[in-house]
Amino acid sequence: MKQTINFSQFIDAFRDHNRLDNFTYDGLKALFDYLEQLEDDCGTGFELDVIALCCEFSEYDTALEAAEQQGYEELEVAGLQEAQALDYLQDHTSVITFDGGVIIQDF
Repeated sequence: MKQTINFSQFIDAFRDHNRLDNFTYDGLKALFDYLEQLEDDCGTGFELDVIALCCEFSEYDTALEAAEQQGYEELEVAGLQEAQALDYLQDHTSVITFDGGVIIQDF
């Protein structure tokens, strides 16, 4: 049996698991929207597993910060731009951009 949840219930699930500090409010909204779109694209529903989402996705202030955390060695080269870091991430993983940050599927 599956239950459809709304964004408020999504937030509540993170609160119930003491995981609200893993993502900002805007990050959670972006992740929720991404997961809903993925369900629509795949034609199937997903079971909400807050712990798995916290292990599988990470939020960063910038794509540059995310790329650095993922070990993008070329970041040490002077002049690397945010757009280049975003391109690198998009070539290697799922990326969710939103006003205020970026969420990536950890790789």
